Amino acid sequence: MQRAEIKKQIWKFVVVIVVIALICVVWLYKNKIEYEKEMEMSKQPISSFEPDEIAGYFPLDVTEPIDLEELKSFGIPIIIDFGADSCVPCKEMEPILETLNKEFAGKAIILFVDVWKYNNLVEGFPIEVIPTQILIDAEGNPYMPSENNSVQYLQYTYRDTGELAFTVHQGGITEEQLREALVEMGE
Repeated sequence: MQRAEIKKQIWKFVVVIVVIALICVVWLYKNKIEYEKEMEMSKQPISSFEPDEIAGYFPLDVTEPIDLEELKSFGIPIIIDFGADSCVPCKEMEPILETLNKEFAGKAIILFVDVWKYNNLVEGFPIEVIPTQILIDAEGNPYMPSENNSVQYLQYTYRDTGELAFTVHQGGITEEQLREALVEMGE
């Protein structure tokens, strides 16, 4: 009788192990497919994606250093807003940036850097006040506003070459003004 009971226990154990193994295989297979899809997407140029496929590709809030050269390589306009979540004009701009980030996914890169939380991310950018927006056209060059543009932009040049380094806007800016800039920048 004990022998039959031992065999029964062994079979139960084997069945449990087989079920667990099957669950693991299915889980690994599913994750492998998702990983391969993710890797395939990362190899394709961003212009080949549909906007809904890359809606989360550039999250609005930046928490890590910005690789400006990598962003320029996508060949789409870039707006980086440097502000803080507790600054009044910055708070007023928050819904505008969220809207533009979603609407222009795949057509422009819209980012926000909270300079009080991540002050190390300001390094290399000409930020004197908040909010400040850095604007870069689709060619990867500092934005050159048209003569008809009513917004006042500051342009910074490199001391040694005199070449234009950054085009910035200091202070709050309206959604319409940002849209106008995006069109002029090649959106």
